[in-house]
Amino acid sequence: MSAGLINRLKWHEKILVNGKPEHTDYAVQIGDTITILLDAPQIQYPAEQGDLTILYEDEHILAVDKPAGMLIHPSRSKNTGTLANFVLGYYEKTGQTCAFHPLTRLDRDTFGVVLLAKNSHISALLQAGDLQKTYYAVTFGGPEEDTGVIDAPIARKPLPSLLREIREDGKPSVTEYEVLERNGKLCKLKLRPITGRTHQLRLHCAHMGYPILGDPQYGTEESVAFSDRFGIKTQLLCAKLLEFTHPVTSAPMTIVSRMDV
Repeated sequence: MSAGLINRLKWHEKILVNGKPEHTDYAVQIGDTITILLDAPQIQYPAEQGDLTILYEDEHILAVDKPAGMLIHPSRSKNTGTLANFVLGYYEKTGQTCAFHPLTRLDRDTFGVVLLAKNSHISALLQAGDLQKTYYAVTFGGPEEDTGVIDAPIARKPLPSLLREIREDGKPSVTEYEVLERNGKLCKLKLRPITGRTHQLRLHCAHMGYPILGDPQYGTEESVAFSDRFGIKTQLLCAKLLEFTHPVTSAPMTIVSRMDV
């Protein structure tokens, strides 16, 4: 734990030895039971009951499948119906005093695995660890080679736009890809972001000439027309696989989405 967190716990009598508050200079004896009370912060949005596909859960972490079209976290304009609302509803229903600590985030229209910590301490440990993400996507067109690397710097477009663009003065951005299937004009790709820039996979695929189907922001006129023709209403990008080391048990973890593109 960080020194700041330990200090805060100490002065709020949240460090217990055999049920009694103690400071950190207490001399631990064999047989002592040490308990740390990690209070969840006050939530500014409501807990809601809703469909939640749980892929994995223990006392430290929770992994769920987020559907397309759902926000991760409430915003000023939308305070309900988000993943955060439903996760808090699940915690409430199961009697867990946990806050919402997303360790991975997805665009509204990207679907698949989202990993959550159940308290800020676990959140800090996991963020410091190595999270390897693998996505599946269906693109309009595809690369000539079956495997390769896309290395193209990404920068934010001038405000008020929230979009990004490939630009020489952008931040380094690297994506590994592998072709899983080719079918006429369509291609199913496995994508592994080495860096974690906003919109990286969507932008990298579009930049290379094979935009992700259903992507209204970075798609070409032809790919958007194809998506409309076949009723594709959301970008076909799935956070399929998440690999990491469990922050408490040190066990290797692999979480796989039940969804696909």
